[in-house]
Amino acid sequence: MESYNPGIIPHTPSTQRNRFRHSSLGLVSTLSFPVIVSTADAMLKASGVTLIGFEKIGSGHCTAIVRGATAEVRIAVQAGVEHAKREGRLLSSLVIPRPFPNLEVVLPLGSHLLEDVQQQTRSRHSSQALGLLETRGFPAIVGAADAMLKAANVELTGYETIGAGLCTVIIRGRVAEVAMALQVGMAEAQRIGELVAVTVITRPLEDLEQALPLASYFIEEEETPEPLRLPVEVKETEKELVELPDLDKLPAPTKEIDF
Repeated sequence: MESYNPGIIPHTPSTQRNRFRHSSLGLVSTLSFPVIVSTADAMLKASGVTLIGFEKIGSGHCTAIVRGATAEVRIAVQAGVEHAKREGRLLSSLVIPRPFPNLEVVLPLGSHLLEDVQQQTRSRHSSQALGLLETRGFPAIVGAADAMLKAANVELTGYETIGAGLCTVIIRGRVAEVAMALQVGMAEAQRIGELVAVTVITRPLEDLEQALPLASYFIEEEETPEPLRLPVEVKETEKELVELPDLDKLPAPTKEIDF
């Protein structure tokens, strides 16, 4: 019978499958949803980490959570911190080299994404730009969204609320179209209420898009054919009955004989 030192996990096939559960954990927290999205974008593009998602706890506090090798996570967190500082919205950051298993079971730290991460495929860049506009107050965000849609060829893909009256709309389209839409949206938001933050991400990674609300909106659905419309009631024309003669009363046919 094999014995192991306390705290040491043997490298069996089952534990090899669970190696991601013991990879490093990185968190960066900001005070704005557009800023945390652009912070996550900077983290993903700085190193080979995987974005687990965003945690929103109210009052505008948002946290980006990444996983990966310790060195990669440290680079990503440092890049995220520097970006959030430039935006003036950094709250805190954290790197945990080997999170305890019970921590991952209770908190939303993404160990359930193990199978996806083990494929070790690097996320691809999107061909469309991503634009986020944040206001304080719902009327301002509705007015800004309407103005953006009317001003440029962009698509509204979703919105996010993070507490403290902060609302964010998310649009997609070509870089020039997104930039034009945001310019109009900023003016309209300031006219109606309070503009808080604006972010443009020119080439977002798939990891980032999947973490945003309504990311599945872009999956093209097959068009279903229109059903054939049939009349509810079909009126049959009334048929005329023909009375047949009684066969017993008909004269017997005469047989002609040829001489």
